[in-house]
Amino acid sequence: MKRDSYLNSFRSYFAIFLLVSFFFSCSNEKADEASEITKSTIVKVENGFELQLNGEPFFIQGAGLEFGSIPKLAAHGANSFRTWRTDNGQRSGKEVLDDAQKYGLKVTMGIDVGRERHGFDYDDEEAVKAQLERIRGEVMELKDHPALIIWGIGNELNHEAENPKVWDAVNEISKMIHEIDPNHLTTTSLAGMNKEFVHLIMERAPDLDILSVQMYAEVEILPRLLKESGWEGPLMVTEWGATGYWEVGNTEWGAPVENNSSVKADFYGSRYRNAIESQRPQVIGSYVFLWGQKQERTPTWFGMFMPDGKETESIDVMHNIWNGAWPENRSPRINTFSLEGKEPYDNIKLTAGKQYQASIDVTDPDSDVLTYRWEIMKESTTNATGGDAEEVPAVIEGLISNDQTSGDLTFMAPNEEGAYRLFIYVDDNQDHTAHANIPFYVNK
Repeated sequence: MKRDSYLNSFRSYFAIFLLVSFFFSCSNEKADEASEITKSTIVKVENGFELQLNGEPFFIQGAGLEFGSIPKLAAHGANSFRTWRTDNGQRSGKEVLDDAQKYGLKVTMGIDVGRERHGFDYDDEEAVKAQLERIRGEVMELKDHPALIIWGIGNELNHEAENPKVWDAVNEISKMIHEIDPNHLTTTSLAGMNKEFVHLIMERAPDLDILSVQMYAEVEILPRLLKESGWEGPLMVTEWGATGYWEVGNTEWGAPVENNSSVKADFYGSRYRNAIESQRPQVIGSYVFLWGQKQERTPTWFGMFMPDGKETESIDVMHNIWNGAWPENRSPRINTFSLEGKEPYDNIKLTAGKQYQASIDVTDPDSDVLTYRWEIMKESTTNATGGDAEEVPAVIEGLISNDQTSGDLTFMAPNEEGAYRLFIYVDDNQDHTAHANIPFYVNK
């Protein structure tokens, strides 16, 4: 009997030992997970601010990336990227963060927030509440990922918006995030830096840690706008790059004139130095637009990559900014491009069915063998704004001969009256492409 009693006591103590061991094991696992979290903070320094990750300074040198190559971004020397939503329809937020972690990058994770211009009503309290709860679930799912550093609440919510209650909602989202995720900062991205909207955010969304702005040609006057706005807190530039289609001159028929890839590259360099680098330490970093490709008036306007994944000269410039040196092999550079000896602002008009000539002069820094590809597209007729989806215009076949091996082209004007563009793509056979286009109008 005594032996059985001792045995039972031993079994009881052993069971308790196993339970206690299991408890401590789980606690240690949670502690290990917590230690992997990248805690982001803003620290006040002389004349500005400093973003710190786990107590170490971190100046954001990144790009806006949704479907672009994360490995290439890391290889070119960036340290971060931003998204526009937690699930882009192709990959979940966790998959994106996992890839970022794999390649040593940190992420400003975008949160999709309803836009007034898309029909979201910020007077609808039930819709606002439902949105808050939906976002709570997204934050809960991703908040402990080690690649995460900042939450981006909405994107350009001021664009074509009138109801100031949107900023009340942004503030409530930020407060909710801080309650359930004390380790990460919050921001929202404005289209431009209008003083009125900056003050609305200061009054109605004071819980935000950082203000973010998105500018293209206008980024050149960011130093002045920053002073005029009265914003004295930390600032990020979450979109900047090529001159926007709304910022350039148009032809007589309303076609915006796009800069060629070399002019764009030069702007990337000067805009970074003069508007972003010059505003440190109030500016804590930036995300160049766009590490990928998209149709927005043309297939080449904002993307730093071509549809086939080839890199443009703007990537060379960002590589130089991020590393202090040029990449080993650089993109071709466009010197001149003309159609019938005329340039884009010359309002080029052609006659249907007649033959015409175009010419481009391109040099390659590495003396690579160049390949030329010409294409004619119909002009886009969309009125979409704010980066909304657009259809790629149709390519007109049968107007260009198959012999496209030089910078000189003879082509036939389309038979149908209307607006078109002539595109030229110059490959160096080292995964780089230079591009340009000229709008023209066909009369019968």
